[in-house]
Amino acid sequence: MLLKDIRDYQILFLGLFLVLGIGTRDWTLRPELIAVAIATCLATQWILSLVISPLSLANDKGQSPNFRSALITSLGLSLLLRADHWTTMAIAAAIAIASKFIFQVGDKHFFNPANFGIISALILTPDAWVSPGQWGEEWWYGLLFLGTGGMILQRIGRWDTTAAFLGSYSLLEAIRNFWLGWTWDVYWHRLMSGSLLLFALFMITDPRSIPNSRIGRIVWAVCIAGLTFILRNYFFVSTAVFWALFALAPLSILLDVFWLAPRFTWQEKDEEAGEELLTQHS
Repeated sequence: MLLKDIRDYQILFLGLFLVLGIGTRDWTLRPELIAVAIATCLATQWILSLVISPLSLANDKGQSPNFRSALITSLGLSLLLRADHWTTMAIAAAIAIASKFIFQVGDKHFFNPANFGIISALILTPDAWVSPGQWGEEWWYGLLFLGTGGMILQRIGRWDTTAAFLGSYSLLEAIRNFWLGWTWDVYWHRLMSGSLLLFALFMITDPRSIPNSRIGRIVWAVCIAGLTFILRNYFFVSTAVFWALFALAPLSILLDVFWLAPRFTWQEKDEEAGEELLTQHS
């Protein structure tokens, strides 16, 4: 049975990752924090939709409320953010959703909501942290992320962003590894990170907050890879990818001015997927 909306697959896969992390990686996640993240994201989406943008409460056809984006954000926060108190998770979730409504240019938000919530929690609260190595280096996690992420990226057409980011970052790490004379097992050790793949496949590719044009996305992803490399290797920031995305998120607006392209809409992609499915079965 095929799901109607591409975002339904994102919700399904992120939920699966959360279950796998708890079941196979022995994450000490408290169920109440997950519940707080989900409830706060959904409530904030509903309230701000009514107060700031009533039309966004309905889906593209204007028939019923659509909270898929808020649910995706809450699952992202649950996967990546850790906190000692439920108030910290609530703050991160509320700020994450609010960023979509506040930081907009031309009816397009330019911060990734989950990433904005994570950075806000790290700055504003004393008990928030991110564990980039929480997935370890098992190869089957990487295959799972590539398979599920690739399925979504193929349908929304954003493989270029992931390829540009991973390709640029891998090249920079290879040059550094060669320059320092290290063995290649060190190089693979730095790249075989489940969190890095999750970021490249599910966060940096958010089609609603990244540049609209292909060339803009490639330039943007290369810049994020470069800043990630600098922050990680010269300033020893373990959460470099999240800070790099946060710092360079506004650049997407400038790139949209340089290279004009139609803005992404979920409705058009769903219609294209439906037409393709009908063609295959006709």
